[in-house]
Amino acid sequence: MSETAEAGSGSRRGRGGGAARRAERTAPRIEAAPYIRRRIPNYEILDEEGLALIEANAETVLEEIGVNFADNPAALELWRGAGADVRGERVHLPRGLARSLCATAPREYTQMARNPERNVVIGGKSLVLAPVYGPPFVRDMAGGRRYATIADFRNLVRLGYMSKWLHHSGGTVCEPTDIAVNKRHLDMLLAHMTLSDKPFMGSVTEPVRAEDSVEMCRILFGAENVGPNCYMTSLININSPLTFDSTMMGALEVYARAGQGVIVSPFIVGGAMAPVSVAGTLTQVLAEAMTGVAYSQLVNPGAPAIFGAFVTSIDMNSGAPTFGTPEASKILWGAGQLARRLNLPFRSGGALCGSKLPDAQAAYETANTLNAALLGGVNFMLHSCGWLEGGLVSSFEKFVLDADQLGVLHAIAEGIDLSENGQAMEAIREVGPGGHYLGCQHTQANFKTAFWRSDLLDYRPFETWAEAGAQDSMQLANARVAKMLAEYVAPPIDPGIAEGLDDYVARRKASEPDAFG
Repeated sequence: MSETAEAGSGSRRGRGGGAARRAERTAPRIEAAPYIRRRIPNYEILDEEGLALIEANAETVLEEIGVNFADNPAALELWRGAGADVRGERVHLPRGLARSLCATAPREYTQMARNPERNVVIGGKSLVLAPVYGPPFVRDMAGGRRYATIADFRNLVRLGYMSKWLHHSGGTVCEPTDIAVNKRHLDMLLAHMTLSDKPFMGSVTEPVRAEDSVEMCRILFGAENVGPNCYMTSLININSPLTFDSTMMGALEVYARAGQGVIVSPFIVGGAMAPVSVAGTLTQVLAEAMTGVAYSQLVNPGAPAIFGAFVTSIDMNSGAPTFGTPEASKILWGAGQLARRLNLPFRSGGALCGSKLPDAQAAYETANTLNAALLGGVNFMLHSCGWLEGGLVSSFEKFVLDADQLGVLHAIAEGIDLSENGQAMEAIREVGPGGHYLGCQHTQANFKTAFWRSDLLDYRPFETWAEAGAQDSMQLANARVAKMLAEYVAPPIDPGIAEGLDDYVARRKASEPDAFG
């Protein structure tokens, strides 16, 4: 942003401050749970011998096989300067180099939100839940399966804002195909920045789009604050096996230089982009994630970076990815251990499924993946609600079904209350043998909060449920979507800042012709 633009946006902020404060006082308050702080142990599937073996194998891969940094001469020079053996576009890393570079990345960091109450800590014992990312299609009961539009995108952002258990607005909650490819990132960012006050992700599809993301953050949060503070955590996928393309690395470079967080995440379908074995896949995941995080630290030591792992198995009959399988859970648990040994935050997937509808298959596979991620020590869970059909579809009904069930993760992560109230000894004394607890003092004091309860699923007796229309889960979710969107009220934003964002988007769109390819 130019000095003139910065001064202009600052003056607009000053003029709009009073109106924004008045709007904030009168706006309805949306209930939002803080990010999860785990009070339960992580599940550790590998012992010390197994971890050391995989770490040694990953170092062998980096030293003897190497990784490709395609079409990126500047990256090759950085690696050469760091002591790597660069042969053409292949980078061979001496043992210990990548691990030593990762040491400057923070163990945990805070991503700031427009509403400070929505700030999240990523790393350590925390778990931050973010919605589905990337599908080109959406599905709901009214319109069926269709290409996503910017209207769909905005409605998913609204649902995310109103979902109590969701901590993060996410990024590409669907791909709005009615907007030009080279411009849709501007509309997506504007939606996250204005329709929600939760933290969000930036664009990674071209380095210039990452630069737009940073510039829009400077308008929203103040140019002087971006860099000292992290306002975006964005997804950088590795082109497995062992290839780092210039588009994703260019986006990583933009974010790292600006002090913004990146998730360095291999995208692996086991048997296609990695070996069919769990140990072999973990070796490749470690080599790739460690190299990507190390590169972010070459660009800017201390920049926030997350060790990512997105791994599915493959159906050997059809070639389609499968979800909720035991092999994928084992890889997630092992990858979490490897990330923690590097003192890095850990990212993996959440409510994953291969089902075409929000049906029993979707529920089984989603439950398996959510529980695996909770137990595996995931710090940033992408796709925690709305994912359908192997990531091709964002489902409105599944979005609210999943978002409701995320409350279960909050409850489990709290562990067991061993306080005096939790021990309930007075209740046991009061009731004694043969009595019941419904009317005792302890029950009366705790019944409102004692048990987690779904806000969506149906607990009524059969007769009551039947008389009310015998709705199944998808019908209940469809009604919930309509209710939430009808009740949505945008969080207040300073009018001067909103004007600055609109102006930036308009100028950037006018600066180049539409491109749909």
